[in-house]
Amino acid sequence: MTRPAGSVSYDNSGRIVLVTGGARGIGRAICEQWLRTGASVACMDRDFKSVDALPESILQICGDTSSDEDCQRAVADTVDRFGTVDVLVNNAAVQPRDSYVPIHDYTVELWNRITSVNLSGYAFMARHALKVMLAQESGVICNICSAQGHRTAREVAAYGPIKAANILQAKQWGVEYARHGIRVVSVSPGAILTPMVQATLDAQGGAAALANRAPVGRIGQPEEIAAATLWMCSSAASFVTATDLLVDGGIDALAAFADPWPLPEN
Repeated sequence: MTRPAGSVSYDNSGRIVLVTGGARGIGRAICEQWLRTGASVACMDRDFKSVDALPESILQICGDTSSDEDCQRAVADTVDRFGTVDVLVNNAAVQPRDSYVPIHDYTVELWNRITSVNLSGYAFMARHALKVMLAQESGVICNICSAQGHRTAREVAAYGPIKAANILQAKQWGVEYARHGIRVVSVSPGAILTPMVQATLDAQGGAAALANRAPVGRIGQPEEIAAATLWMCSSAASFVTATDLLVDGGIDALAAFADPWPLPEN
């Protein structure tokens, strides 16, 4: 017998949200769910040509978050189109297949690429969005971080530590701007079925092994992260700032040294 699970609905009519890395994966789910709740949505991404078309009402801004000029333009274009920015979701990140190596095997070019997008990109977007939010004395920034920012593993020498820095960015900004009507939070996904995760499944032991690491026994869906951003950036979370929400299927509580569940027999 299936019992009622309950539901939550949001009304974001009149709110303006800017999402980076929004053409695919978690970012796309965030764009689409915010649009369905009535928000006006701007999506910044490096590549819109290789993915299915976004809904026409979403403002598409082609740019790279590692460029401060592109970040400034993304905020300016959003303001020009919609009038302001109420919510910034810092989501754009890279984790190339060749980044799954110990730090002594990193090239300078690979290190600089990951840090420029995953760390500097969040800061560049925030600094320009915050100028708008300070002027209106309101706003929310949500950094999409990672469970790897809480627990580490072998061969994630850059991605995990940078995601820990993203968590601390949100905490520091949350403290810095709390008295200006601005909240800053972060959401840390576990293993989520995105193109980036699918591209590196072999390096992570395969889909079955990856799912088995979480107590819930499955890989998460992008929509589950989008749902977390809706709550964290809503008035229902008005007393929530400078903190992180783990959406990881329980993997952080399990810890790396715990025995995994037996895999089902084929």
